[in-house]
Amino acid sequence: MSANTFPSYRGQMQYTCLGCGQTYDIDELHYTCPKCGDVFILENITFDELKQTSGTEWRRIFDERASTKNTALHGIFRFYELIAPVMDEEDIVYLGEANTPVIASSPALNALTGATTAYKNDGQNPSASFKDRGMACAFSYLKALIRKHGWDEVLTVCASTGDTSAAAALYASYVGGALKSVVILPHGKVTPQQLAQPLGSGAIVLEVPGVFDDCMKVVEHLADNYRVALLNSKNAWRILGQESYAFEVAQWYDWDMTGKCVFVPIGNAGNVTAIMAGFLKLYHLGIIETLPRIFGVQSHHADPVYRYYAVNDAAERKYSPVTVQPSVAQAAMIGNPVSFPRVRHFARQFEAIGGKDSFQVVQVTEQQIMEGMIQANRFGHIACTQGGECLAGARRALEIGLLSPDELAVLDSTAHQLKFIDFQNMYFQDSFDPSFGVTPDPKLSNQPELIITPDQKTALSPEEYTLAASANVVARLGLEKK
Repeated sequence: MSANTFPSYRGQMQYTCLGCGQTYDIDELHYTCPKCGDVFILENITFDELKQTSGTEWRRIFDERASTKNTALHGIFRFYELIAPVMDEEDIVYLGEANTPVIASSPALNALTGATTAYKNDGQNPSASFKDRGMACAFSYLKALIRKHGWDEVLTVCASTGDTSAAAALYASYVGGALKSVVILPHGKVTPQQLAQPLGSGAIVLEVPGVFDDCMKVVEHLADNYRVALLNSKNAWRILGQESYAFEVAQWYDWDMTGKCVFVPIGNAGNVTAIMAGFLKLYHLGIIETLPRIFGVQSHHADPVYRYYAVNDAAERKYSPVTVQPSVAQAAMIGNPVSFPRVRHFARQFEAIGGKDSFQVVQVTEQQIMEGMIQANRFGHIACTQGGECLAGARRALEIGLLSPDELAVLDSTAHQLKFIDFQNMYFQDSFDPSFGVTPDPKLSNQPELIITPDQKTALSPEEYTLAASANVVARLGLEKK
């Protein structure tokens, strides 16, 4: 098969409820089970046919597609057979998402943390976050439905703390036509940079008081009672697209996951779900021979999944939502993750293959998250606060003996650093509200220094100004003359 040739294989996909096991056809939009209200996963019931192709051959196919000029196969659908093999080529939406690099941490950062780390920079996606992976799949599916049913208008809606709304608005503005975008945000809880994105893409932006969980209740009500396309992680098509993260990590390391640990912020639990599901597909097809270990990370200000797995006896575990407190990792400030049933579903499969240690959840503090972000970026990364959360999680796992210095910790920087630059400024300026529980370390702060005043510049001739400013720079830096 040529790298530019669109696959002829078509799967047979269905929604499967994780609560009651009921299945539904994919010709309609479904988010939660009409029978029991639980969440869905999307399954290809002809998946076993893919096993007729060897793991070696799949590796060759996916490696060859990495250089394709066919945009329908260049992004997440490079792994077409593993994601949503029901799409036609004309429906696939590609905006340059996926194929983000994995950057090994510098020796200096590894020496500082004691861990061996690398960042997968998903902030280098088109809207500057990992959410583009899921939106590429969800909007491709919507295009297919619109074409099939002849719908004249579909209103897409999502709750968001920033990244989801930016991605949803971007893809809706590109596809256009029948698709219109509405995003619902928690008032005052979204950074100016993230608010600017859906506004710039022309979406209708509505704000409600509260936190993400409050927004989610509104969009769930809309999805249950009105004809809208929900784009939060209850949308199982989004989860499929996000599986591409796992495929890319495996491909980056030449399909060898021995000694690799993948750290993922939990948030609404869609991404950690997708990553586990993706690695399981690779394993079952013999594309990888070993599963990596997966570490979910949660802030102590929003940690229901950590609390659940902190109980060693699985029979004694009980899931309970929590009331969140302010978090710098805004996408993680979710007290009742929608995808928790999916986490439990795939974690059980991971543990059945890799043992109890194959899936872990660690808890970190807001202080550790902020300092993780600042330290990562000080050593050459472009990590967001969620990326800081992952570095903090790796350090915590190392501290309590869950991670070995000999293992490679692949950290998920879910968004670009610049989306969260206000938190960096708050740290440098020591202006955090006490509710965050962050006390800046002066050694990590960095502020611009005025080397000569405007009044001094006005009083000097241009030549005198150049000499005076240069002399001050020399004194500040301790430069020696040639």
